[in-house]
Amino acid sequence: MASSKKPQPGELPARLATFLNQAIRPGQTLLLGLSGGLDSCVLLDLLLRARVAAGFHLQALHVNHGISPNAPQWEGFCAELCASADAPFQAVRVSVPRDSGLGLEAAAREARYAVLLAQPVDAVVLAHHRDDQAETLLLQLLRGAGVKGLAAMPPVAQAASPAFFALTPTLSQGERGFKKWQARPPALLRPLLDVSRAELEAYAKAHNLRWIEDESNLDLAFDRNFLRHRIFPELGQRFPASRATLARAAGHLAEADGLLREIAAADAQSLVRDGRLDVAGLAAMSEARAKNLLRYWLETHGAAASSRRLQEIYRQLLHARAEAQVSIQVEGGTLHRYRGLACFEPRAATANIPPMRWQGEPELIMAGGRLIFTQASGQGLSMAKVEKGGLSVRTRSGGERFRPDCRRPNRNLKSLFQLTGLPSWQRQQLPLLYAGDTLVAIPGIGVACDWQAETEETGLLIEWQAS
Repeated sequence: MASSKKPQPGELPARLATFLNQAIRPGQTLLLGLSGGLDSCVLLDLLLRARVAAGFHLQALHVNHGISPNAPQWEGFCAELCASADAPFQAVRVSVPRDSGLGLEAAAREARYAVLLAQPVDAVVLAHHRDDQAETLLLQLLRGAGVKGLAAMPPVAQAASPAFFALTPTLSQGERGFKKWQARPPALLRPLLDVSRAELEAYAKAHNLRWIEDESNLDLAFDRNFLRHRIFPELGQRFPASRATLARAAGHLAEADGLLREIAAADAQSLVRDGRLDVAGLAAMSEARAKNLLRYWLETHGAAASSRRLQEIYRQLLHARAEAQVSIQVEGGTLHRYRGLACFEPRAATANIPPMRWQGEPELIMAGGRLIFTQASGQGLSMAKVEKGGLSVRTRSGGERFRPDCRRPNRNLKSLFQLTGLPSWQRQQLPLLYAGDTLVAIPGIGVACDWQAETEETGLLIEWQAS
């Protein structure tokens, strides 16, 4: 939120110290996203001055997008800057796709975030300032964003789940520093959101700092640059405090978004079980509250839907015929309605499982989940019979029949799946276990009659855990 009193260059270190005291703990490692521009160079200087007193470890990372012909010089400048300040530095080069559908500016931003948030650090520090916040709010308004989008950038946030960053950057050969997603990405810190660019420039000049200018910042083909160089100067003539006011409005909207999330979390406590959403409970709510819960529930699965898509999801879940098979594609996977529940299938789960052989390991990891094998006495699949020919794992090809109950005849798998309540979209991914060409076990269904362990015979219990 913007301050009512304009901070002086000498006040910035104290303001940063207050921010860090609230946002981090001593001993943590902070990673600065260093572009080499004015904003990040000022933040580097401020962090270098604060690291001893605040007790954190500082690293810097420069993402080289390779878009500008000056990119090698910018990388070299950042490396030299950190070397002179005794700050650990690395540069990561990425290849930004021009046909992603996001636009070059957004695709570069996604690639940059993916690299920064993949690092094994406690927090990533970014140099976004008050002017950036105001521009972001206006851009989001022009795009018709909801409350979440209009909340713009929070000063402290836990990064979104990896599924949010679907665009994975391609690293040049030999570059290091890009690691697989951690279970919990680092926090995002933006300590300069209440500081204007003019104040940052005054600080840089007062401390004789150097920085580079990205020529693309003048290209009016980019929406943000058009607002920055054409629209905001006009707004400033009529409304001198427009940037500060818009940044303050973003703060109000962030509070509103937080309240909506609290309401959704409370609703989810009673309507979500094992990740599945009760459609009847959803129908009992007002439409606005139901869509708020739907949006929140999708986010818990690492998925997202536009306002128009969310309206369609709401309509189909509540108003499609009872016997209709509702299946809706959203960002990150597919939403289904099954037996009065809304269920989410991650996109990764739709991958085919290639045939595999079981070599006696306790777990078999495969696309879409893992098989867990546990020995038990007088239960499950006969180990003596398995050891003769071994086991292979496959997915359905169609026409399979199975007899888990010795008192009943062979039945087709569709009938067995319906009896056990396995949703149709999960059936194709369920691994089947074969001994030679004989189907001997299906996790969650049972073991073929002739292959079941006898009393006191060692058997094998097989469990499938979908990812």
